[in-house]
Amino acid sequence: MVFRGTIADAPDFDPSADAETLYNAMKGIGSDKEAILDLVTSRSNAQRQEIISAYKCSFGKDLIDDLKYELTGKFERLIVSLMRTPAYHDAKEIHDAVKGVGTNERCLIEVMASRTNKQIHDMVAAYKDAYGSDIEEDIIMDTSGHFKKMLVVLLQGTRDESGVVDADLVEQDAQDLYAAGEEQWGTDEAKFIMILGNRSVTHLRMVFDAYEKIGETSIEDSIKSELSGDFERLMLAVVQCIRSVPMFFAKRLYKSMKGLGTADNTLIRIMISRSEIDMLDIRECFRLRYEKSLYNMIKDDTSGDYKRTLLNLCGGDDDLAGEFFPEAAQIAYKMWELSATTKVQLRPTVRPAPNFDPAADAQALRKAMKGFGTDEDTIIDIVTQRSNAQRQEIRQAFKSLLGRDLMKDLKSELSKNLERLIIGLMLTPAEFDAKMMRKAMEGAGTDEHALIEILVTRSNEEIHAMNDAYQNAYKKSLEEAIQSDTSGHFCRILVSLVQGAREEGPADVERANADAQELADACNAESDDMEMKFMSILCTRSVPHLRRVFQEFVKCTNKDIEQIIKKEMSGDVKNAFYAIVRSVKNQPSYFADRLYKAMKGLGTDDRALIRIMVSRCEIDLFNIRKEFKETHDASLHEFIQVETMIVSLSLCLLTVPAGLLCSHLICVCVSVEFLSHGLCPTL
Repeated sequence: MVFRGTIADAPDFDPSADAETLYNAMKGIGSDKEAILDLVTSRSNAQRQEIISAYKCSFGKDLIDDLKYELTGKFERLIVSLMRTPAYHDAKEIHDAVKGVGTNERCLIEVMASRTNKQIHDMVAAYKDAYGSDIEEDIIMDTSGHFKKMLVVLLQGTRDESGVVDADLVEQDAQDLYAAGEEQWGTDEAKFIMILGNRSVTHLRMVFDAYEKIGETSIEDSIKSELSGDFERLMLAVVQCIRSVPMFFAKRLYKSMKGLGTADNTLIRIMISRSEIDMLDIRECFRLRYEKSLYNMIKDDTSGDYKRTLLNLCGGDDDLAGEFFPEAAQIAYKMWELSATTKVQLRPTVRPAPNFDPAADAQALRKAMKGFGTDEDTIIDIVTQRSNAQRQEIRQAFKSLLGRDLMKDLKSELSKNLERLIIGLMLTPAEFDAKMMRKAMEGAGTDEHALIEILVTRSNEEIHAMNDAYQNAYKKSLEEAIQSDTSGHFCRILVSLVQGAREEGPADVERANADAQELADACNAESDDMEMKFMSILCTRSVPHLRRVFQEFVKCTNKDIEQIIKKEMSGDVKNAFYAIVRSVKNQPSYFADRLYKAMKGLGTDDRALIRIMVSRCEIDLFNIRKEFKETHDASLHEFIQVETMIVSLSLCLLTVPAGLLCSHLICVCVSVEFLSHGLCPTL
């Protein structure tokens, strides 16, 4: 196995000298924590075991006991854990996960899904030695159902590691998995357990490819739809580890640090267990997926000696690097390949209402706004349970029956963010986009992110309709407005996109190879020439074609196009090209990220939140919800609740009853089937 760790054997190693250094660091009042962490993180685990023995021989004391006495908190936990052998460290993690009040299922899943047969066998023996009980019996006592059965299968450590693949068995397993889930009512969980728990890594990767051809969906999506709870999470973890163990751990590390607070136990466990195995690959996968180095995320999320120790284990800042390591380059190439081949069914959350009666809706809206006060609940219920086309019929019926302008009445009765959201939903998509472009450019300052988001993600047809709507509403072309409000290469990019002239159709393989090489060559050119070449390709080629171009770019350069853009460009030009790449790779994921950024931190970017929820609710908001949950480990529904409510599901956003704003956003976020039952699911 090729060494991909960040911690290796120290040269000229002297365990007795190291033992004395540690003894002196802990002697007297206080302790020299810097000396301790520098020594411990510059020795391999095998060398640390020799230091433990030398310490006892030289000073008649137990090194781990002394470290526990001298150190405190997370730093103590980290240093002491580094002194244990990998098997005993895993054994302790499992023991802590199943003993006491409650069970740490996520720890069980992480360890059991990611370890090799030998690591599992060593852990089982260490558990017996350390705790005098059988690890299998303890897990059985603390878990249940199919989750328990799969853990027991993995605990046997009998996965095929021969590397031999039987093509006929690959097809049979793919068919059996499809028949066990997608093809029948109910799920044959035993078949999933047997195949995913025993077949070799190479075999299963081929099975997953074959499965996708049979079912036209990924094995991950099938597991999400067929299984649930801890069993679902375990099976997804197994699949992720089969595809790429480093990417699995990159995701786990990200989730341990994002948001409020840090899951320190998870962070410590992974940094220790992978530091001598594949930390370099984990770092690269982390950079590839999250556009930020693991080093910098640890640096931003931790502090003190604890932080310095973790950074030593991490080993370096990949934001300063350019090229990928081999494993990450292969993963980047595969990610673009999956992006190009995966068929994604776009799913809205708002659909046409059955038994639609525009006249009745118009009368109900008028009644909700008559007299003293406004019945906001009725307005919300009607507007969010009708498609945009139906809302236009309601607008017309309101004027025909009542001689009044519905939009003017809504503006007079509602206020601030709730008014913006309701009015946005009542406009046609083209009118709404035109208005959002206008808002992004009017007044002091320009909202470049809004301009980029809209122009990068709209189809040619949508851009043409937006141009017409802008001209009708503001008696000026959108192109002229952009030219008067932006400048330089950024202006040129936007003008190119606003033409709505992007090519359509499948990828041209030969041309994609040539485009990839042109982009690679441009990376060595002057900044202006590079940006013009990127614009000529990224702003004009079809989406399927660009996916192939970006895939071949990895092969040409051993770099990912996203990293090149971040490293070589700056400002609005960088943001525009970066948005194009993210949207081409996975547009729902791009919007999920935009929503997260609109709500995280102090304050909420209400315009961005409203703009995305309104514009995507009849296109792909269900897909965006799934991507949001996958990346941020929390539902979009939950984020909206947190950001727009505080007490009793309500919050005052200045003068707006934000409980109503939140209610409306959640109604847009959830699907009409759930709304009809008065439910608000937390996907």
